[in-house]
Amino acid sequence: MKLIGSLTSPYVRKARIVLAEKRIEYQFEVDSPWIPDNRVAQVNPLGKIPVLVLDDGRVLFDSRVIVEYLDNLVPDNTLIPKLDRERFEVKRWEAVADGICDAAALIFLEKKRPLAQQGNDWIARQEDKINRGLDFVADALGDNAWCVGGNLSLADLAVGCALGYLLFRFPQIEWQQKHAKLACLYTKLMSRSAFIETIPQG
Repeated sequence: MKLIGSLTSPYVRKARIVLAEKRIEYQFEVDSPWIPDNRVAQVNPLGKIPVLVLDDGRVLFDSRVIVEYLDNLVPDNTLIPKLDRERFEVKRWEAVADGICDAAALIFLEKKRPLAQQGNDWIARQEDKINRGLDFVADALGDNAWCVGGNLSLADLAVGCALGYLLFRFPQIEWQQKHAKLACLYTKLMSRSAFIETIPQG
């Protein structure tokens, strides 16, 4: 199978980490809708990454769909629980983490526009989403070792990707200072080869 994506996207990173944690062999093709002459729209009608091209030619897109497919593909080392209550809890964490990434990406794109055209109210609204999202996951994590239950799950991977993206694009947020427990979780995640090998670059 082949994963198409960039070296900076937190959604692509999430898929790459799941592939590594599940020990699934794949080809990684670097491409992005922001690169001139990119081919993303030829495989994903929405023109977004990541895109997973299966061996039979079928195409999956949206990181949440991709990681769920990968988790079911290899039943060992399950990252998404099968029990409904725990499953929906993990997916809720993923939704919050992805929402933080959504807001951060919107700010990044808005700040690429000429200064006079940037919407300060729009940026402030996205910043508020990030701060509230961080408060939510920090409160939910509390003193627990992992986000859900007693083991690593997709919830931790998704949160780790969101935190890593903030460090990459917006280090001035300094979320580690306000949320020491999240900082501990991120340090623990960054000891794993899957996280080390997918640090955003660009």
